[in-house]
Amino acid sequence: MSNKKILVTGGLGFIGSHTSGALIKAGFEVVIIDDLSNSQLFILDNIKKISGVKPAFYKIDMKELDKLADFFNTEKNIDAVIHFAASKAVGESMEKPLKYFKNNIFSLVNLLDAMELHKIRNIVFSSSATVYGDPEELPATENTAFKPALSAYGSTKQMGEDILQKVAATGKIDAIALRYFNPVGADSSALLGELPIGTPNNLMPFVTQVAAGIREKLTVYGNDYDTPDGTCVRDYIHVTDLAAAHVKSCERLLNSKVENNYEAFNIGTGNGISVLEIIEAFEKYNNVKLNYFIGERRPGDAPSIYADASLAAKVLGWKAALGLREMVTSAWAWQKKIPELTS
Repeated sequence: MSNKKILVTGGLGFIGSHTSGALIKAGFEVVIIDDLSNSQLFILDNIKKISGVKPAFYKIDMKELDKLADFFNTEKNIDAVIHFAASKAVGESMEKPLKYFKNNIFSLVNLLDAMELHKIRNIVFSSSATVYGDPEELPATENTAFKPALSAYGSTKQMGEDILQKVAATGKIDAIALRYFNPVGADSSALLGELPIGTPNNLMPFVTQVAAGIREKLTVYGNDYDTPDGTCVRDYIHVTDLAAAHVKSCERLLNSKVENNYEAFNIGTGNGISVLEIIEAFEKYNNVKLNYFIGERRPGDAPSIYADASLAAKVLGWKAALGLREMVTSAWAWQKKIPELTS
């Protein structure tokens, strides 16, 4: 889809950077907004290395209306927006809920205001499996009722979808919400991956940092859940597959194939994998031993959640292609590459 311009907010983050590269490879022009609060600028050059094109970049906090207005007055003819920009750590959101409500809700509302003013119709929203809370039945389908969110982060994703649904009902936008499960892994080039600033909040970067000797040990939060091995079960999805789902969603919007002003899709593999299974796979496929121990449960964690992703396969023509082996080996290759990239 040459000449179509996509704004990617949070485009230097973990998922945003992979999606930006995938969009460029698919023929889109990409413009990135990022406040660099949980990302680093060298990623911009690495997007160029994997895609051949360096996207335009603007350092903007989307809560700052004047800077956002200046951006939209400068960058004309944006065809669609993919909105990643948000605080994303479940644990931190339990300790700092107001930070999450301000960052995640204000940025979305400000973006939608700007889109309406500049007549930008299409948006793909970075939603999450956390919208389902602790569902009564698994796998979760798009029709699974939302239970109370277990974290402030999950609340902001529920609110975000509600806001988009109501704005879409006015007919002013077409929106696709991608409810993705647990993104892991890294680009096959080892030039893009998850790069948390400070202590990681997600499992895989903590695993890789323990393997690299950056952190002494890994805590497994609880082994007394009602799951096969007692540890939390999640639907882990390779970030490369996740990026491809965003490309498919943009194509659906821009080709006017949406059947409703608001659509939502689960993006996962459909397979539940426990924390201990991730650890075992990492050790096996990378020939590395991990120092881990069992700790207390962590507030905000559902015991088990995994997706029914059949709707995405049917409607978007998307299906996860990469498995657990690719997830853990690419994540480790990225971790080993980080010192060279950041030196």
